[in-house]
This record gives sequence, structure tokens and C-alpha cells, in this order.
Amino acid sequence: MKKIKVLCAATLCLFAASALADLTPWTDYEPSQEVYMMTTIRVDSNMEDAYLEGLKKTWVPGQEAAKEIGQIKDYSIYRSQLSEAGDFNLVLVVTLNSADDMQPSKERYDALMKKMGETFAEESTEYAQKNYPAMRTITGNYMMRKIEMK
Repeated sequence: MKKIKVLCAATLCLFAASALADLTPWTDYEPSQEVYMMTTIRVDSNMEDAYLEGLKKTWVPGQEAAKEIGQIKDYSIYRSQLSEAGDFNLVLVVTLNSADDMQPSKERYDALMKKMGETFAEESTEYAQKNYPAMRTITGNYMMRKIEMK
């Protein structure tokens, strides 16, 4: 019986601690306006540099064009130093100023195509469709916001 009382007391303490741990948005923390679009990728063994070379030809120029005309804030590529550990070993990140930048827009599409050039866009798509499936598997897509604690 004494063990049950101790167990009940310990359980109540855990519930009380978790109730005290509840945070309130905009009081205790604030989510950023910026939105981070993240794609996790599992690049096959011995294909990391070939895949990066492909990204340099296709993905990077597209992100650069979008950045130059203000459609995205920034972009990054992160590579795991433990390439065989976990579900992914490469992360592509695109930073948008806000979720509004995710909305479909013919004007934004036309501006990007004008900046990149129709020929480059077609060649880039063709290269990616032909080469990327043999090098990698996309393991996830995420939309995240940075949390600033107060």
C-alpha cells in the first residue's frame, strides 16, 4: 500500500510539472514569419558528389534566380558527415519571407521563367528526371518555422 501511495504521489508530481511547463505562444515564445521548406534526401553510397554536381547544374541556379528576384530569402544545402547513418544524408532548405510566398502565382512563375530562361528550365528538368532517380530517394518534405524563446 505504501508503494502505491508513493507511486501516486510521483505521478501527481509529474502531472503538476507538465502543467507548469505549458508555454503560451507570443508570451513565452514566438514563431518566425519566415518559413523553412526542407527536403530530406537519402543519396546512395558513392553518389554524393555526383548528386551535388547535379544540384549545382539544376537546383542551385533555380534558387539563385528566385533569390535574385525576391521570391525566396535564401537557400542552403546540408550534408551529413555520417553519410550512412540515419534515414537521410542531405537536406535542401529554402527560406521564404513568409507563408504568403508559397501561394501559387502566375506572375511569380512567369518572372522566374523569364529570369531562368525557358531553355534552362526545360534542360534542368530533363537532367533531373533522367539522372536523379538513380542517385537518391527523397525521404521527407517539411515546412517549419523557427521558434524564438522569450
